[in-house]
Amino acid sequence: MKNERQEKILAIIAASAIETQEQLIDSLRKEGISCTQATISRDIKQLHLIKEPTGNGTYRYAVSTQKMRLNLADRLQTILRESIVSVDCAQNLVLIKTMAGLGPAAGAAFDGMDISAKVGTVAGDDTVLIVMRENESAAEFCSEIEDMQRQRQTK
Repeated sequence: MKNERQEKILAIIAASAIETQEQLIDSLRKEGISCTQATISRDIKQLHLIKEPTGNGTYRYAVSTQKMRLNLADRLQTILRESIVSVDCAQNLVLIKTMAGLGPAAGAAFDGMDISAKVGTVAGDDTVLIVMRENESAAEFCSEIEDMQRQRQTK
């Protein structure tokens, strides 16, 4: 129900200029979805909706692209924190062992990150190999991942 409602909210704000929560509730009711103002308020927060100017002195709900990028970055961090078993480097290569089956997800997470020294990533079932430009970059990256693992263990 929640996913369906939130999908409808996104469709509604994409199709029309919705200024208030009341207008959003009315639009949802027309679509056959009944909800309260408190529910809509939570949905707005979870969907990272913002009010942007329309150009004629009014505002409308829209999805915040910055918040969506941050949300994606948080998800990538979670994937990495939860999947990495060990990390090691040899010259300009970083070898990351993951839990079985999570190598592709970790590889995709690394591919989605802006790592300027990264040349490429290869992922297997439980391993990710990252090729860096220099030995120093590989050692530094390996150290960052080890720090992330230590932070996870202390939480």
